[in-house]
Amino acid sequence: MKINRIQLNCRRDTAFSGELGADPVLLFFRTPVMYMDGGKALHTSGSCAALLTSGYKSTFRPIKGKNMRYDIVSFKTSAADRQYIASMKLPQDTPIELADNYAVAGILRAMQSQSMHRGRHFSEFMELSMRMIFIALSDAADCPEPTEEEKIPRYNELKKYRDLIYDDPMNMWSVEDICDEMRISRSYFHRLYFMAFGVTFRQDVIESRLVRAAELLKNTAMSVTAISETCGYDSESYFMRQFKKHKGCTPSEYRRRKENSEK
Repeated sequence: MKINRIQLNCRRDTAFSGELGADPVLLFFRTPVMYMDGGKALHTSGSCAALLTSGYKSTFRPIKGKNMRYDIVSFKTSAADRQYIASMKLPQDTPIELADNYAVAGILRAMQSQSMHRGRHFSEFMELSMRMIFIALSDAADCPEPTEEEKIPRYNELKKYRDLIYDDPMNMWSVEDICDEMRISRSYFHRLYFMAFGVTFRQDVIESRLVRAAELLKNTAMSVTAISETCGYDSESYFMRQFKKHKGCTPSEYRRRKENSEK
């Protein structure tokens, strides 16, 4: 698979009108777009990606006169590449809606960076990156956007608190305060949190603190006692038990291993 060009953060306020060229194209739309399907005008609800076949004349249009924001990759395929794409059973010439676009966006950024600093394994990197995108799109096509009834209630709020936990693991997080802010009961909060992330709120708090502890052991000369207190533990022995369960070794052993690996 040979990449002809890759352009990120493109903008336009007019429809594509067949100027995409003869080679296959991957379009990653960061904004909702309109498109034609069997003569019927439809539109996406959020970000989406479309794998367009050779010579396809696209009909993607911006919604309500707003700019379309998109990334584009043009590429050439061999017979083996085309067989691989077919094996993924990817919808072609039609948008695939992405409930979570972080994977595709991240891979495209890495590809653009690599294209500016071409190393010895450039071609292999680009081909493997495209294959990862195809895998992500295949999974997205297999998992349609859930209906409102199927979505987890208050998910965006829960996700906000989870991000805050990992951004600020030293904070003494209070379930009571969060429940007061969300105006829900503790039992309902715990039920929703586990539904959303597959772990309990307490497990995430512990995980965030142990991740931070590992960073401090690796990058500072702080004592184990000081790190234990910094990460919110009243008992050093309890901290050490949790750390060993998390990392498979004691804090001191973890620090020695990291020091030896860097020599």
